[in-house]
Amino acid sequence: YQRRVRVEISNRREMSARKFFVGGNWKCNGTKASIAELVGGLNELVGSLPPADKLDIVVSPTALHLSTVQSTIDARFAVAAQNCHIKTGAFTGELAPEQLADAGLKYVILGHSERRHVFGEKDDLLAQKVVAAQKAGVDVIFCVGEKEDERDGGKTDDVLAAQIAPLAALGSEIDWTRVVLAYEPVWAIGTGKTATPAIAQETQASLRKHIASVINADTAAALRIIYGGSVKPANCVELAQCADVDGFLVGGASLKAADFGPILKANVA
Repeated sequence: YQRRVRVEISNRREMSARKFFVGGNWKCNGTKASIAELVGGLNELVGSLPPADKLDIVVSPTALHLSTVQSTIDARFAVAAQNCHIKTGAFTGELAPEQLADAGLKYVILGHSERRHVFGEKDDLLAQKVVAAQKAGVDVIFCVGEKEDERDGGKTDDVLAAQIAPLAALGSEIDWTRVVLAYEPVWAIGTGKTATPAIAQETQASLRKHIASVINADTAAALRIIYGGSVKPANCVELAQCADVDGFLVGGASLKAADFGPILKANVA
């Protein structure tokens, strides 16, 4: 198996037409001062980054800082919301997709494990959110991932399939060309643990195969599947070489420009 993974890794990007995608999820972090410092550091990276036709970059600050980041960060970086509801109205504390679009946001992160497991968001609701976001003109970074006991119990594929099922059931209501799928094993998020390149490649290849079976082969081949889970400068280059890893969704390492910079360049390192 290790030999097969090495072959897949060695053939990585030159065989794929999928543009690399790196997102920085800042989660519930940042003050006015720290955000200004981070944006300044990211802006300084622009001249050394891979060209826009080779790399999409998205940063996702808190809702409180969205407008500030939009107005101060270089246009090389798209800005994403971390969540949204399905519509406007009497939903205290929520943001609606139409509001995100009105604010000029291109992306929203949906289905992150913290939304699923801390705030109790269910698969069917998340599928409704994807439809609502796309109808409003906002593209989606959709997260899936298994807990540690689910992986240890050999249930990873089943868990991921169940998280995808409500989207697949919606058929043509979902525009998969406007979805970036983020595989984020819950056991690796913020824990310091990272899926090895072999684990990431095996799981994401299996996920792509599943998409081919429940949607179609062309959609699966074109879909960008990115990896998230303690991605950092020390491991990003090796992960980037995996045939089915089309980028990253980065947490803690995206809060420092000095750490995020090497990750943004992982695909050309």
